Amino acid sequence: MFGAFLNALGILLGAVFGLAQSSPLSLRTQELLHRGIGAATAAFGLRLIWLGVNGTFSSCVKQIIIGILAMMIGNWIGKFLRLQKFSNRLGRFAGNLIKLAQSKSTMSRPDNDGIIAATILYCAAPLGLIGAAVDGLAGDYSLLAVKAVMDGAAMSGFVKMFRWPAALSAFPVYAFLGALTLACQFYVKLFLDAHGLTDSVIVAAGYLASAVALVILEVRRVELANFLPALVLAPLLTQLFG
Repeated sequence: MFGAFLNALGILLGAVFGLAQSSPLSLRTQELLHRGIGAATAAFGLRLIWLGVNGTFSSCVKQIIIGILAMMIGNWIGKFLRLQKFSNRLGRFAGNLIKLAQSKSTMSRPDNDGIIAATILYCAAPLGLIGAAVDGLAGDYSLLAVKAVMDGAAMSGFVKMFRWPAALSAFPVYAFLGALTLACQFYVKLFLDAHGLTDSVIVAAGYLASAVALVILEVRRVELANFLPALVLAPLLTQLFG
């Protein structure tokens, strides 16, 4: 659960930084931070693919193709299940709370609105779901470390709007991501390891993280939530064609 702890710590540190600063970060600093987060996400995503692909040349090619198929079919399933639309609804709900807060004076803003909005945005982020799965299956918390920086930067702005109670969202985020990590570690990993399927999930997670990087760097708009079923499909396809 170290990744979940890092994410929560990043949120708390971002709150402290935001409360200590009288003015927001300059646009240049924000842009550099944005690019750095995107580059780190891409690097860690490619690293996961590298770690997950192993064996002979033909075996590596097969694993790469299976990962791509898992992404394609997972996107179709995600669209059928309307995962991105559900994610968008959560985002709009959080956005409405933020807009409502902006329309009120500082003292009249409900403290729980900031906690709810930040918790929804942090927990629904695809990078957090992917990172928690990778942390539980492979003990790799790199994606959640990147998310910690991203969420901390966002929290530095939230606390100026919702005051310090917004930082309390770190605790439900820790509980949610920690529970997901433990579920993957103590339940899913046992099954996948027994059948030699863990690497297939790691490869799919690498593809997903790379897609997240495309969105962060604004290279391409991707409906990330629709691709999440790829994490489940990858071991199934590996078992089928392996």
